[in-house]
Amino acid sequence: MSTSPRIDSFSLFGETSELADILHVETIRARSELHDWELRPHRHARLHQFLVLNGGGGSAEIDGFTHSLVPPCLINVPRGVVHGFRFDSGTSGWVVTLASDLLDQHLASGEGVGILLDQPAVLPLPASLQGVTEQLFREYSGHEFGRAQMLRSLALSAVTLTARSIASSKNVSALPIVSPLFSRFEALVERDFRLRRPLSEYAAELAVSPTHLNRVAHQATGQPASALVNGRVLREARRLLIYTSLTAAQIAYELGFADPAHFSRVFAKGTGMPPRKFRQQVAAGP
Repeated sequence: MSTSPRIDSFSLFGETSELADILHVETIRARSELHDWELRPHRHARLHQFLVLNGGGGSAEIDGFTHSLVPPCLINVPRGVVHGFRFDSGTSGWVVTLASDLLDQHLASGEGVGILLDQPAVLPLPASLQGVTEQLFREYSGHEFGRAQMLRSLALSAVTLTARSIASSKNVSALPIVSPLFSRFEALVERDFRLRRPLSEYAAELAVSPTHLNRVAHQATGQPASALVNGRVLREARRLLIYTSLTAAQIAYELGFADPAHFSRVFAKGTGMPPRKFRQQVAAGP
């Protein structure tokens, strides 16, 4: 567990500058070797990454869960998800980093690809995705005419193949169709979950009734809208308990609770244990 008072949030691994290009592609070796093949847990607020491993191995820690990496494999890391890696020396493959704006601009909210990409995953690597990633790396490293257009096209192919792979792992026969209204609601929740806004305020901003918002949320996820808001709060609470040294009371205030005892009750109801016990269990390991 980290002793840091906060979760490190970077633009690109340890860099704090904005993503200067349309996207970024590099070998796993290029950066990992500089850090003894270990990248400590961190997250990216506005970047989406996927990693393609075709040799070596190691482990990935994603939102508190450890995954073995057995090449050839694919790792999908959505924006905001805490992740770290411990690669075997000499591990080969690529890291592709995409600005969230690129995905938001080109993936229509009702087509279902985005909702699958928002799910972290470690999966066997589709052969077609390895080929696209290799081509992405070559195009990124070159300076041929139409480079930007080729990068956008290849990136969209790569993320769609990633979404297909996630869908296949969940036995989804077709990409889910998501209401644009639900996508707007998700964006508002991501923006404001720390504010403890009542559902009526979300509904008013979306110009619908709370009943209609609940209906749309249930159609998309099988859960009422309030459960999705609460789930986002709990997800952040778990991240802060795992990766920071903030006390439960400090986390409560960070997440908009006026009373730490109320936060503790909400957390225990949602996870089955109070914050202190959850942190002790994580520290104890499997």
